[in-house]
Amino acid sequence: MHLLLAELIVVLHLLFIVFALFGGFLVIKWPRLVWLHIPVVVWGALTEFLGLICPLTPLEIWLRQQAGADPYQEGFISHYLVPLIYPPGLTSGMQWLLGGGLVIFNILIYAWLFTRKHKPAKK
Repeated sequence: MHLLLAELIVVLHLLFIVFALFGGFLVIKWPRLVWLHIPVVVWGALTEFLGLICPLTPLEIWLRQQAGADPYQEGFISHYLVPLIYPPGLTSGMQWLLGGGLVIFNILIYAWLFTRKHKPAKK
């Protein structure tokens, strides 16, 4: 059961990252989602800029240890998704680039949404 929960944490972690990056597009359909998306982007960017560890990571490792497995050993999710979340050789400089990319990408999305919403009507 612990191993299954650890795998679910990895999936949740990946979904969080995808939402942080692309959630601005969901705001097009559901504008109120902006109140969830902006804090997620801020958290994601701060995590990268400050080199913080997401609370999901220690939880996932603990669950794997409780299951008697080595962290990130075996399984589809561990083999394919974990390297996306924790790339090998990730440096502080790379984290700054990732955080900056996240912020810039979302600023572009929101700028596009803002200009689209406030565009004058054609006569």
